Amino acid sequence: MGALPTTDRGRITRQRIVAAATEVVAAKGALGASLDEVGALAPASRSQLYHSFEDKADLLRAVAEATNDNVLDAQRPLFAGLDTWAGLTRWADAMVEYQRQRGGRGGCPIANLVGQLGERDDDLRIVLASGFDRWEAQIRACLAAMVTSGELQSDIDVDWLAASTLASLQGGLVLTQARRDPQSLRQALDGALALIHTFRLTS
Repeated sequence: MGALPTTDRGRITRQRIVAAATEVVAAKGALGASLDEVGALAPASRSQLYHSFEDKADLLRAVAEATNDNVLDAQRPLFAGLDTWAGLTRWADAMVEYQRQRGGRGGCPIANLVGQLGERDDDLRIVLASGFDRWEAQIRACLAAMVTSGELQSDIDVDWLAASTLASLQGGLVLTQARRDPQSLRQALDGALALIHTFRLTS
């Protein structure tokens, strides 16, 4: 790993490089992105790039970490209310609406990187898997809160239900991306909500 910055200026430069690299990777793909493109967009010199990152693989690790954060931070306002049935349905509706606004393009940024890099670099796969783990944990916390409040049955397996919900979301995103049709995500999440609804104690 490249030297971590010890000054505010260095940290700002590093953040700028990571943000530029994340943008380039999203547009060109991880394998197609070049350090020259990242440097031009940042902007940053080659010496600045190599001061912060050992090589492209090191930079891609930072991109993977930033991608995890970006995806989850974008949902943070929704996660804050993700402890009731109403909050859960708002989250699902927001996921679908975002895909409608994008015309079904883009898919899941974390999953996209897994597809490009997961089989090539096990360290990067683990970083990206941690993003899914964090996402699943938010869903699990919602379901656990609903159990505590009496909205869901006390004997449900929240781990299994959270994993199933995330899997439905990811499958729906893949189909939406392939078909350019957000209805695929709507159907997948409706299926997940229908399953959770079978465990509800309140109407």
